Amino acid sequence: MNGRAGGGGLTVSVDKASGVAVLTLDRQDRLNALDLATAAELGSVWREFRFDDTVRALVVTGAGRRAFCTGIDRSADVPQPNSPYMVDDPLAAIGPKANGLWKPVIAAVNGIACGGAFYLLGESEFVVADEEATFFDPHTTYGMVSAYESVYLAQRMPFGEVARMALMGTAERVSARRAYEVGLVSELTAPGEALAAAVGCATVLASYPPEAVQGTVRALWSAQEATRAAALAHAPQLVSLGNLPGERQAELFAARRPGFRLR
Repeated sequence: MNGRAGGGGLTVSVDKASGVAVLTLDRQDRLNALDLATAAELGSVWREFRFDDTVRALVVTGAGRRAFCTGIDRSADVPQPNSPYMVDDPLAAIGPKANGLWKPVIAAVNGIACGGAFYLLGESEFVVADEEATFFDPHTTYGMVSAYESVYLAQRMPFGEVARMALMGTAERVSARRAYEVGLVSELTAPGEALAAAVGCATVLASYPPEAVQGTVRALWSAQEATRAAALAHAPQLVSLGNLPGERQAELFAARRPGFRLR
């Protein structure tokens, strides 16, 4: 594969022979949390691949074994408008669909996937995870509304499972096995093998006529697009009204206690 490191914490590798590109979140010291540079670069890279006909399928993953992605980096400074009707969400455009890319994308999950990671999982066609992966949504624990993440998850999982994950916060993590049972994950692999399995699937997809594959991707998303768009339209106001002030969130985060229930 030919690779390049971007200006943020993103590495992109392209195999021209197979037509598969791999996007790797590479901020291992921060559990692949997204700083603003990496979030912006993700959007830019997805848009670039709209024009690269040699790439016909993509995989998104996280570097190392500890985490796929842990959402927005807590050190990122994200000023907000002084209005309950406007929210600046730096992760709103990190996914392929938000950037108009209708080539198939597979997520390969290793380790922790939480919070803002669901923007990427939610806009992938399907998810491959290794047996040691875990999933959780920390928002409520730290005084934040889980709006965008819950909408994305609700497109893939039964309502009760989404509600439990969103409301339980950091008190509970969903195991890879449970995520597979409820439909968030489509394939489980041995530890460390999720990326290889996802690339194998992407290679198959890239070998098919792209017009048929991309048309199928678009048809699948059309089936749920209206519901998703309507739900996301409420998210900014819910976040504005329900989130604690930033300094109070920081206090809760600083006082976090280890320990969780795995199911």
